[in-house]
Order: sequence, then C-alpha cells, then structure tokens
Amino acid sequence: MRAWLRHHREALWAGLRRLSYLNAIVVGIALALPTGGYAVLESLRPAGARLALEPRISLFLEPELRRADAEALGKRLSADPRVETVRFVPREDALKEMSAIQGLSEVIAALGRNPLPDAFVVTTRQDIAAELGKLPGVAYVQADAVWARRLAAAAAVVELGLSLLTLLLGAALVAVTFNTIRLQILTRRDEIEVSKLLGATDAFIGRPFYYLGFLQGIVGGVVALALVAVALALLNREVATLAESYGSNFRVGFLPTLEALGALLGAGVLGWMGARLSVRRHLRAIEPS
Repeated sequence: MRAWLRHHREALWAGLRRLSYLNAIVVGIALALPTGGYAVLESLRPAGARLALEPRISLFLEPELRRADAEALGKRLSADPRVETVRFVPREDALKEMSAIQGLSEVIAALGRNPLPDAFVVTTRQDIAAELGKLPGVAYVQADAVWARRLAAAAAVVELGLSLLTLLLGAALVAVTFNTIRLQILTRRDEIEVSKLLGATDAFIGRPFYYLGFLQGIVGGVVALALVAVALALLNREVATLAESYGSNFRVGFLPTLEALGALLGAGVLGWMGARLSVRRHLRAIEPS
C-alpha cells in the first residue's frame, strides 16, 4: 500500500514538473467563454422567472359602448375555451388607479372628465390577440406579455447555443491535452523503452501522463475562473450605472462555490480523458527494440 501511494505521489510530482502553463492558459481562455456565459444566464434567470409568460391581453372597449354590451362581451370571452381568466376593469376603477400615481392626479383633474375606457384583462396560453381585437365593441388590443414569451424563447436559444459551445470547447480541451501528451510520450520514447525492458507496465508508465492531463485541465479551469471574475468585475461597473438609472441594484453574480468547483473538476476530467486517449494510442505503439 505504501509503495502504491509513493508511486502515485511521484507520478503527481512528475506531472507537475511536465506541466505546460502555456497550454493551460490556452485551455483557460477556451473555457472562459462558456463559463462566463453560464454565470450571466444564471444571474438573469431569477429576473426572467418573475415574468408572466402567459400572454395577458388587455382589451380596451369603445368609449360609447354601453355597459350591458360590455357585460355581454365578457360572457362571450368567458365562454371561449382558449381563455383562462377574464377580469373586467371599469373605467372608474382604472381612473382611481391612475390617480394614485404621483403627478397624474393633477393632470386628470384638469381634464374634467374620465378619458379612460372600460377594459377586459384576459389571460391565455395562446396568441389570440389579433382575433380578440376583431370582436364588436373592442377599440384597441394590447398583448402585455408577448414580449416576455419572446424573451424566454430567446433565452432558451442562447442556453442551447451555450451548451453546444461548451461541448465544442470541451472537445477542444481533450484535443489539446491529447496532443500535449503525444509530444511528451515521443520526447521520452527512449526512456519509455528502457522502462518496458525493465518490466514496467503501461499503467505504471502512463500514470504520470494521466496526472499531467488532469492537472492541465485543473490549471486551465483556474485560469478560466480568474478571467471570468475579472470580466464580470469590469462588466458590473457598467451594469451598475445602467441598473441605478432604473432604480435597481442588479449585478451579474459569479458562479456559486459548488458550481465553480464543479467546473474545475469537469476541466480536470476532460484533461484526464485527453491524456488517457493519447496514452492508449501512443504508449502501446512503443515496443522495446
């Protein structure tokens, strides 16, 4: 057991000595883009979750429409199977709500009359705003949450694109590590042949290369997290100015600790995979002469 642990310690130290920090920086730059994109998406997700994704359609009625006709229209809307809820907003209630807004009460008082029409607020999961706008007595239609659904669809597309980019750059990390280990094996070909003559197994010889691939991935992950932290700090300086103009304290947050550790571990595993593929491909091809 002690001999096994000693060899692993020696293999780890050998991997550290052979580590190419330039390759690790290249790996870090490649991983920084999906990592930073994930951090931005996770920061925006709570704000998106608060949006009402079901279309809420406001139907503003014609000013001369009688209340009895408005009630008949409300019954027709309620009977529509595509409509989930219907809420009637009398012009008097709308005027009270608007008068409660600071600065508008004086304007409304100066008009001397109620300029607001009766309205219906309809919630539905289908886009039927254009059809509802053709109903008799409806003067204007506003689909309040259509933009929110479009935003959610755009976010889904961005998330899918980010996932594909992560897979692509992960494959690039494996390829970089594969080539690095190949060069290391070719450089130490004579040393490997002598080791095989002395009875060393492929597992024994390849262990330092496995550690090298894993460490290169880990260091690359650290570089990626550092780059993301710096980029987010610079971005938040501008975001803070924009958010404060809207009375918000929104900031783009860094990855949580567990997710940051998961990113590091994932980078290390990808590096180990590249090393394993390279060792299996090239180490077996070396036979002692």
